[in-house]
Amino acid sequence: MNKGFTLIEVIIAVVVLTIGVLGAYALVSRVINATSLSVSQLTASYLGQEGLELVRNVRDTNFLRIRQGESISWTNGLVNCTSGCEIDYNDAGFVSYQDRFLKATGSFYAYDSGQDTKFKRKITITQPSASAIEILVQVTWQERGNAREVQAAEKLYNWYTP
Repeated sequence: MNKGFTLIEVIIAVVVLTIGVLGAYALVSRVINATSLSVSQLTASYLGQEGLELVRNVRDTNFLRIRQGESISWTNGLVNCTSGCEIDYNDAGFVSYQDRFLKATGSFYAYDSGQDTKFKRKITITQPSASAIEILVQVTWQERGNAREVQAAEKLYNWYTP
């Protein structure tokens, strides 16, 4: 009675192990790809939210300037963005959209300095009435050859009455 393995049993065992290892590799590869896409979507969402906050900051600064006696509109610097604008946290105001990539410096994103990223942000502002503006922030990037986009939208109102 033979107590060893036959060649066929060894080949079958190797095939079963190979299928198991390849399945695990495919699963790990998909998890890595999904994680990368999730990180990009989360970053784009934060950049979209930051775009909304930058517009809100300009509006609120206008309210402060009006309160200090300046004769400006609450939409000063905002209504010229109907075709799209760019701004980051260290800019003095909006500039026309130039289809530029944001650059990363640590955890900050700007257009002037830092390492290039794959993200572009376009802020469009329209004024449907005298007391409201509508903001649309589009963050776009390329992920594995596919164009991706995250949008954030908000409506801001003129709540200040001097």
